[in-house]
Amino acid sequence: MNQRFKVVCLSHRHAPLAIRELWALDEPACRALLLTVSQELGLADVLVLSTCNRTEVYYSAAQEQSAAILNALAQVKNLSDTSQIAPYVESIANAPAAVQHLFEVAMGLDAQVVGDQQISHQVKQAYQWAADAGAAGPFMHRLLHTVFFAHKRVRQETGFCDGAASVAYAALQLVEDLTAHLASPRVLLVGAGTFGVDVGRYFGSSSRFAHVSICNRTRAKAEALAAECNLQVLDFADLARGIQEADVVISSVSGPEALITVELLGNQPVLSHKYLVDLSMPRSIAPTVEAVPGVLLYSLDAIQSKASAALERRLAAVPQVRAIIAESMAGLQDWSEEMEVSPTIQKLKNALEQLRQEEMKRFGKRMSPAEAELLDDITRSLMQKVLKQPVLHLKAACKRGEPGQLVVLLSELFDLEKQPAGVLV
Repeated sequence: MNQRFKVVCLSHRHAPLAIRELWALDEPACRALLLTVSQELGLADVLVLSTCNRTEVYYSAAQEQSAAILNALAQVKNLSDTSQIAPYVESIANAPAAVQHLFEVAMGLDAQVVGDQQISHQVKQAYQWAADAGAAGPFMHRLLHTVFFAHKRVRQETGFCDGAASVAYAALQLVEDLTAHLASPRVLLVGAGTFGVDVGRYFGSSSRFAHVSICNRTRAKAEALAAECNLQVLDFADLARGIQEADVVISSVSGPEALITVELLGNQPVLSHKYLVDLSMPRSIAPTVEAVPGVLLYSLDAIQSKASAALERRLAAVPQVRAIIAESMAGLQDWSEEMEVSPTIQKLKNALEQLRQEEMKRFGKRMSPAEAELLDDITRSLMQKVLKQPVLHLKAACKRGEPGQLVVLLSELFDLEKQPAGVLV
């Protein structure tokens, strides 16, 4: 395990919505923070993950760097004071704990709705950005590929990913409860991004809602989602009218400022309850809309997971998921330990290969080409057999956590300090 690996977390576990949205990052901001942390701060294995429920920075460093990272985050967000965020930040400087945290986040164990699978795609995206920026080192590459393989196992071997227990689905269930008294509620979905697509698919497949419209800044995206889910399309220029006519408005758009405001609602009286559901981060519905009589606003934190059979199956599968994580972390630990002794193994191979080449030159001159080829095959085979036991013992010593003494012994026996760690040609 890379004992330098750490993470700085700001998540729904500790931080209220108002704090999370203030420090949330879009893609350009994530990429900018990646460059700042990896290049200006000089940290390795950097991964920046920002979702509706968390902003996290993973990194490798000898010393804990949360203060410097928070300052870099403030710089990217054009905020001068980190004191308001400090009480909500969790810094995990213990490498195994930081690695386990990433596993649990990527699997959906740490999601607001347990088992929410959208986070796995967001982790893959964050990893791609890290790779693009050259911020992911060998350990990060191995760690993330191990995480993705573990996620594949979770999907194939457990019921943790079964059913539709996600924030988007929880929003559907919430709206079902809120509109139980209405015969045919009119629903307006605002936003056709990744999250908006999930919401649209749930509402489109629900027999409860027959009047669902989708509104998006880019009409083509709204039309594509409408065609897929059998929804109506509302032009973005008609958003105010659509909100006025709808019983329920669900917003999942992204932007620096609230899109739906008191002013947008206008002066038209709300004759019955109007339910506004904000799934955005930062929030896209101004909290002040609740001052309008008849308007009820539900934020991300207000959407609680419903007691569904799918969620129950997921909760029942949690022990299996944790077992897969434990196995995956053990494999990662074995790889990390073997990486520590791999330079010694390569130097030993180089030392033996150098001896073999010297003896080949010494005796090859007296042999025919066929005899020289046979000698080459014999000495290569002999070298592999000689190498086998030291390598096996080194790997066994790694598993016991005590390779140091054997590394020193082999270095002295074969004078390995003089050998290059690379492969000899």
